[in-house]
Amino acid sequence: MTTTIAVIRGDGIGPEIMDATLRVLDVLHPGLQYDFVQAGVAAQEACGELLPQATLDAIARHRVALKSPLTTPVGGGFSSINVQLRKHFDLYANVRPAVSFPNTRSRFAESVDLLTVRENTEGAYIGEGQQTSDDGATATLIQKVTRKGSERIVRYAFDIARRTGRKKVTVVHKANILKSTSGLFLKVAREVAAEYPDIACNELIIDNCCMQLVMRPEQFDVLVTTNLFGDIISDLCAGLVGGLGLAPGANIGTDVAIFEAVHGSAPDIAGQGIANPCALLLGAGQMLDHLGQPEAATRLRRAIHDTLEARDRTTPDLGGSGTTAGFADAIISRLGA
Repeated sequence: MTTTIAVIRGDGIGPEIMDATLRVLDVLHPGLQYDFVQAGVAAQEACGELLPQATLDAIARHRVALKSPLTTPVGGGFSSINVQLRKHFDLYANVRPAVSFPNTRSRFAESVDLLTVRENTEGAYIGEGQQTSDDGATATLIQKVTRKGSERIVRYAFDIARRTGRKKVTVVHKANILKSTSGLFLKVAREVAAEYPDIACNELIIDNCCMQLVMRPEQFDVLVTTNLFGDIISDLCAGLVGGLGLAPGANIGTDVAIFEAVHGSAPDIAGQGIANPCALLLGAGQMLDHLGQPEAATRLRRAIHDTLEARDRTTPDLGGSGTTAGFADAIISRLGA
Protein backbone atom coordinates (compact mmCIF):
# COMPACT_ATOMS: atom_id res chain seq x y z
CA MET A 1 0.00 0.00 0.00
CA THR A 2 1.29 3.46 -0.92
CA THR A 3 1.40 6.06 1.84
CA THR A 4 2.36 9.69 1.31
CA ILE A 5 3.96 11.69 4.10
CA ALA A 6 4.97 15.34 4.26
CA VAL A 7 8.74 15.76 4.54
CA ILE A 8 10.50 18.85 5.90
CA ARG A 9 14.21 18.61 5.05
CA GLY A 10 15.06 21.32 7.57
CA ASP A 11 17.98 23.68 8.11
CA GLY A 12 21.67 23.20 8.84
CA ILE A 13 22.40 19.48 8.94
CA GLY A 14 18.71 18.75 8.35
CA PRO A 15 18.92 17.96 4.61
CA GLU A 16 21.89 15.64 5.14
CA ILE A 17 20.29 13.53 7.86
CA MET A 18 16.94 13.54 6.05
CA ASP A 19 18.51 12.25 2.83
CA ALA A 20 20.18 9.43 4.80
CA THR A 21 16.92 8.60 6.58
CA LEU A 22 14.86 8.50 3.40
CA ARG A 23 17.36 6.13 1.81
CA VAL A 24 16.89 3.76 4.73
CA LEU A 25 13.09 4.16 4.62
CA ASP A 26 13.07 3.31 0.91
CA VAL A 27 14.54 -0.07 1.83
CA LEU A 28 12.24 -0.67 4.79
CA HIS A 29 8.99 0.62 3.32
CA PRO A 30 9.16 0.97 -0.48
CA GLY A 31 5.50 2.05 -0.54
CA LEU A 32 6.26 5.41 1.08
CA GLN A 33 5.90 8.50 -1.08
CA TYR A 34 7.26 11.90 -0.08
CA ASP A 35 5.71 15.34 -0.44
CA PHE A 36 8.60 17.75 0.20
CA VAL A 37 7.56 20.98 1.90
CA GLN A 38 9.48 23.82 3.50
CA ALA A 39 9.75 25.46 6.90
CA GLY A 40 12.37 27.42 8.80
CA VAL A 41 15.18 29.42 7.22
CA ALA A 42 14.90 27.55 3.92
CA ALA A 43 11.23 28.53 3.67
CA GLN A 44 11.94 32.12 4.64
CA GLU A 45 14.55 32.42 1.92
CA ALA A 46 12.28 30.79 -0.66
CA CYS A 47 8.97 32.49 0.06
CA GLY A 48 9.45 34.97 2.88
CA GLU A 49 7.70 32.90 5.57
CA LEU A 50 9.08 30.61 8.25
CA LEU A 51 6.00 28.40 8.23
CA PRO A 52 4.13 28.72 4.93
CA GLN A 53 0.45 27.93 4.63
CA ALA A 54 1.26 25.43 1.88
CA THR A 55 3.31 23.44 4.38
CA LEU A 56 0.49 23.43 6.92
CA ASP A 57 -1.95 22.36 4.21
CA ALA A 58 0.28 19.47 3.12
CA ILE A 59 0.72 18.20 6.68
CA ALA A 60 -3.04 18.38 7.24
CA ARG A 61 -3.67 16.53 3.97
CA HIS A 62 -1.24 13.69 4.59
CA ARG A 63 -1.75 13.62 8.40
CA VAL A 64 1.83 12.40 8.94
CA ALA A 65 5.06 14.38 8.64
CA LEU A 66 8.75 13.63 9.11
CA LYS A 67 10.76 16.70 10.09
CA SER A 68 14.44 17.54 10.32
CA PRO A 69 15.65 20.26 12.72
CA LEU A 70 14.56 23.81 11.94
CA THR A 71 16.16 27.13 12.79
CA THR A 72 13.98 29.92 14.16
CA PRO A 73 15.84 33.20 13.60
CA VAL A 74 16.64 35.16 16.75
CA GLY A 75 14.41 38.23 17.09
CA GLY A 76 11.65 39.20 14.75
CA GLY A 77 8.84 38.31 17.13
CA PHE A 78 8.35 34.75 15.84
CA SER A 79 8.27 32.08 18.51
CA SER A 80 9.50 28.52 18.00
CA ILE A 81 8.34 26.89 14.78
CA ASN A 82 7.93 23.64 16.68
CA VAL A 83 5.60 25.33 19.17
CA GLN A 84 3.61 26.82 16.30
CA LEU A 85 3.19 23.40 14.70
CA ARG A 86 2.03 21.89 18.00
CA LYS A 87 -0.51 24.65 18.51
CA HIS A 88 -1.81 24.62 14.94
CA PHE A 89 -2.44 20.86 14.85
CA ASP A 90 -3.18 20.41 18.57
CA LEU A 91 -0.34 17.91 18.89
CA TYR A 92 -1.01 17.30 22.55
CA ALA A 93 1.29 14.31 23.18
CA ASN A 94 5.06 14.56 22.92
CA VAL A 95 6.56 11.05 23.10
CA ARG A 96 10.29 10.73 23.67
CA PRO A 97 11.87 7.27 24.00
CA ALA A 98 15.27 6.90 25.65
CA VAL A 99 16.94 3.56 24.97
CA SER A 100 20.49 2.41 25.72
CA PHE A 101 22.65 1.65 22.68
CA PRO A 102 26.13 0.09 22.67
CA ASN A 103 29.33 2.10 22.23
CA THR A 104 27.80 5.46 23.04
CA ARG A 105 28.90 8.11 25.52
CA SER A 106 26.57 6.88 28.21
CA ARG A 107 26.98 5.80 31.80
CA PHE A 108 24.09 3.39 31.35
CA ALA A 109 25.08 1.09 28.52
CA GLU A 110 22.28 -1.44 28.90
CA SER A 111 19.80 -0.40 31.55
CA VAL A 112 17.66 2.38 30.04
CA ASP A 113 14.45 1.73 28.12
CA LEU A 114 11.81 4.30 28.95
CA LEU A 115 9.28 6.69 27.45
CA THR A 116 8.60 10.27 28.48
CA VAL A 117 5.06 11.32 27.60
CA ARG A 118 4.81 15.10 27.84
CA GLU A 119 1.72 17.27 27.61
CA ASN A 120 2.44 19.54 24.66
CA THR A 121 -0.11 22.35 24.48
CA GLU A 122 -0.55 24.08 27.85
CA GLY A 123 1.24 24.97 31.09
CA ALA A 124 4.11 27.37 31.67
CA TYR A 125 6.08 26.25 28.60
CA ILE A 126 3.77 27.89 26.07
CA GLY A 127 4.48 31.30 27.60
CA GLU A 128 0.89 32.49 27.84
CA GLY A 129 0.42 36.00 29.21
CA GLN A 130 4.09 36.90 29.35
CA GLN A 131 4.71 40.50 30.32
CA THR A 132 7.30 42.67 32.00
CA SER A 133 6.52 45.70 34.11
CA ASP A 134 7.30 49.14 32.72
CA ASP A 135 10.28 49.51 35.01
CA GLY A 136 11.64 46.10 34.04
CA ALA A 137 11.64 44.94 37.65
CA THR A 138 8.93 42.27 37.44
CA ALA A 139 8.08 39.62 34.87
CA THR A 140 5.01 37.39 34.90
CA LEU A 141 3.30 34.69 32.88
CA ILE A 142 0.19 32.55 33.21
CA GLN A 143 0.47 28.83 33.90
CA LYS A 144 -2.78 27.18 32.91
CA VAL A 145 -3.51 23.47 33.29
CA THR A 146 -6.89 22.05 32.29
CA ARG A 147 -8.78 18.90 33.17
CA LYS A 148 -9.13 18.11 29.45
CA GLY A 149 -5.42 18.52 28.76
CA SER A 150 -4.44 16.50 31.82
CA GLU A 151 -6.87 13.68 31.15
CA ARG A 152 -5.97 13.14 27.52
CA ILE A 153 -2.20 13.10 28.11
CA VAL A 154 -2.42 10.73 31.08
CA ARG A 155 -4.80 8.48 29.18
CA TYR A 156 -2.39 8.51 26.24
CA ALA A 157 0.44 7.41 28.55
CA PHE A 158 -1.56 4.50 29.95
CA ASP A 159 -2.79 3.50 26.50
CA ILE A 160 0.71 3.45 25.03
CA ALA A 161 1.96 1.47 28.03
CA ARG A 162 -0.77 -1.12 27.51
CA ARG A 163 -0.27 -1.22 23.73
CA THR A 164 3.50 -1.70 23.93
CA GLY A 165 3.53 -4.14 26.84
CA ARG A 166 5.01 -1.74 29.39
CA LYS A 167 4.10 -2.33 33.00
CA LYS A 168 4.33 0.96 34.92
CA VAL A 169 3.46 4.63 34.53
CA THR A 170 5.10 7.24 36.76
CA VAL A 171 3.14 10.48 37.21
CA VAL A 172 5.59 13.37 37.68
CA HIS A 173 4.29 16.52 39.39
CA LYS A 174 4.92 19.32 41.89
CA ALA A 175 1.55 19.24 43.60
CA ASN A 176 3.10 19.78 47.01
CA ILE A 177 3.90 23.38 46.02
CA LEU A 178 1.92 24.13 42.84
CA LYS A 179 -1.30 23.03 44.47
CA SER A 180 -3.64 24.44 41.83
CA THR A 181 -2.01 23.55 38.49
CA SER A 182 0.09 20.52 39.36
CA GLY A 183 -2.55 19.57 41.91
CA LEU A 184 -5.21 19.35 39.21
CA PHE A 185 -2.90 17.32 36.99
CA LEU A 186 -2.22 14.84 39.79
CA LYS A 187 -5.89 14.58 40.76
CA VAL A 188 -6.90 13.79 37.18
CA ALA A 189 -3.99 11.35 36.79
CA ARG A 190 -5.20 9.38 39.81
CA GLU A 191 -8.69 9.18 38.35
CA VAL A 192 -7.41 7.93 35.01
CA ALA A 193 -4.98 5.45 36.59
CA ALA A 194 -7.89 3.78 38.37
CA GLU A 195 -9.25 2.76 34.96
CA TYR A 196 -6.07 0.78 34.16
CA PRO A 197 -5.72 -1.84 36.91
CA ASP A 198 -3.34 -3.86 34.73
CA ILE A 199 -0.76 -1.03 34.69
CA ALA A 200 1.12 -0.14 37.88
CA CYS A 201 1.16 3.56 38.74
CA ASN A 202 3.35 5.56 41.07
CA GLU A 203 3.83 9.28 41.70
CA LEU A 204 7.04 11.28 42.05
CA ILE A 205 7.69 14.95 42.73
CA ILE A 206 9.70 16.40 39.86
CA ASP A 207 12.91 17.06 41.81
CA ASN A 208 12.94 13.58 43.32
CA CYS A 209 12.20 12.12 39.90
CA CYS A 210 15.27 13.81 38.40
CA MET A 211 17.44 12.45 41.20
CA GLN A 212 16.03 8.94 40.78
CA LEU A 213 16.55 9.06 37.01
CA VAL A 214 20.27 9.73 37.31
CA MET A 215 20.70 7.17 40.11
CA ARG A 216 18.57 4.22 38.92
CA PRO A 217 16.99 4.84 35.51
CA GLU A 218 16.18 1.16 35.15
CA GLN A 219 13.29 1.57 37.60
CA PHE A 220 11.32 3.67 35.08
CA ASP A 221 9.10 2.55 32.24
CA VAL A 222 6.70 5.33 31.17
CA LEU A 223 6.77 8.83 32.67
CA VAL A 224 3.91 11.26 32.13
CA THR A 225 4.02 14.91 33.10
CA THR A 226 3.15 18.48 32.23
CA ASN A 227 4.75 20.54 29.48
CA LEU A 228 7.64 22.33 31.18
CA PHE A 229 8.60 19.39 33.41
CA GLY A 230 8.46 17.11 30.37
CA ASP A 231 10.76 19.40 28.42
CA ILE A 232 13.38 19.08 31.16
CA ILE A 233 12.94 15.38 31.89
CA SER A 234 13.07 14.29 28.25
CA ASP A 235 16.45 15.96 27.71
CA LEU A 236 17.70 14.51 31.00
CA CYS A 237 16.71 11.07 29.73
CA ALA A 238 18.50 11.71 26.44
CA GLY A 239 21.61 12.41 28.50
CA LEU A 240 21.28 8.99 30.12
CA VAL A 241 21.69 7.25 26.75
CA GLY A 242 24.36 9.37 25.09
CA GLY A 243 22.78 12.70 24.19
CA LEU A 244 20.36 14.32 21.76
CA GLY A 245 22.02 12.60 18.80
CA LEU A 246 20.11 9.49 19.88
CA ALA A 247 16.87 11.23 20.82
CA PRO A 248 13.82 11.03 18.56
CA GLY A 249 10.45 12.58 19.25
CA ALA A 250 6.85 12.17 18.18
CA ASN A 251 4.22 14.90 18.40
CA ILE A 252 0.80 13.25 18.31
CA GLY A 253 -2.63 14.77 17.90
CA THR A 254 -6.07 13.43 17.09
CA ASP A 255 -5.67 14.04 13.35
CA VAL A 256 -1.97 14.70 12.69
CA ALA A 257 1.36 13.29 13.85
CA ILE A 258 4.82 14.80 13.29
CA PHE A 259 8.00 12.79 13.87
CA GLU A 260 11.42 14.36 14.30
CA ALA A 261 14.93 14.48 15.60
CA VAL A 262 14.80 16.65 18.69
CA HIS A 263 18.31 18.09 18.42
CA GLY A 264 19.16 21.37 16.74
CA SER A 265 20.25 22.20 13.21
CA ALA A 266 23.99 22.28 14.11
CA PRO A 267 25.04 24.92 11.55
CA ASP A 268 28.68 24.56 12.66
CA ILE A 269 28.96 21.16 10.93
CA ALA A 270 26.38 21.65 8.17
CA GLY A 271 27.61 20.61 4.74
CA GLN A 272 30.49 18.52 6.07
CA GLY A 273 28.70 15.19 5.71
CA ILE A 274 29.51 14.05 9.25
CA ALA A 275 26.17 14.55 11.03
CA ASN A 276 24.77 11.63 13.00
CA PRO A 277 21.35 10.64 11.55
CA CYS A 278 20.36 8.31 14.42
CA ALA A 279 17.81 10.62 16.06
CA LEU A 280 15.89 11.16 12.82
CA LEU A 281 16.15 7.46 11.94
CA LEU A 282 14.69 6.58 15.35
CA GLY A 283 11.97 9.18 14.78
CA ALA A 284 11.24 7.43 11.49
CA GLY A 285 10.93 4.22 13.49
CA GLN A 286 8.27 5.87 15.65
CA MET A 287 6.54 6.94 12.45
CA LEU A 288 6.55 3.37 11.12
CA ASP A 289 4.94 2.19 14.35
CA HIS A 290 2.30 4.90 13.92
CA LEU A 291 1.67 3.80 10.32
CA GLY A 292 1.01 0.24 11.43
CA GLN A 293 4.41 -1.12 10.40
CA PRO A 294 5.87 -2.36 13.72
CA GLU A 295 7.96 -5.09 12.09
CA ALA A 296 9.72 -2.53 9.89
CA ALA A 297 10.25 -0.29 12.93
CA THR A 298 11.77 -3.19 14.88
CA ARG A 299 14.09 -4.05 11.97
CA LEU A 300 15.25 -0.44 11.82
CA ARG A 301 16.01 -0.20 15.53
CA ARG A 302 17.83 -3.54 15.44
CA ALA A 303 19.94 -2.40 12.48
CA ILE A 304 20.89 0.81 14.29
CA HIS A 305 21.81 -1.19 17.41
CA ASP A 306 23.94 -3.64 15.43
CA THR A 307 25.69 -0.88 13.50
CA LEU A 308 26.59 0.93 16.72
CA GLU A 309 27.69 -2.31 18.33
CA ALA A 310 30.02 -3.02 15.42
CA ARG A 311 31.24 0.60 15.28
CA ASP A 312 30.66 0.33 11.56
CA ARG A 313 31.16 3.67 9.80
CA THR A 314 29.89 5.61 12.82
CA THR A 315 30.10 9.41 12.75
CA PRO A 316 32.60 11.44 14.83
CA ASP A 317 30.16 12.22 17.65
CA LEU A 318 29.77 8.46 18.09
CA GLY A 319 33.53 7.93 18.28
CA GLY A 320 34.06 6.98 14.64
CA SER A 321 35.37 8.68 11.53
CA GLY A 322 32.51 7.87 9.19
CA THR A 323 30.15 10.05 7.20
CA THR A 324 26.41 10.52 7.34
CA ALA A 325 25.96 8.67 4.05
CA GLY A 326 28.38 5.90 5.06
CA PHE A 327 26.55 5.35 8.33
CA ALA A 328 23.29 5.03 6.40
CA ASP A 329 25.00 2.51 4.10
CA ALA A 330 26.05 0.47 7.14
CA ILE A 331 22.46 0.37 8.39
CA ILE A 332 21.11 -0.53 4.94
CA SER A 333 23.58 -3.39 4.69
CA ARG A 334 22.09 -4.84 7.87
CA LEU A 335 18.60 -4.60 6.43
CA GLY A 336 19.60 -7.08 3.73
CA ALA A 337 19.66 -4.56 0.90
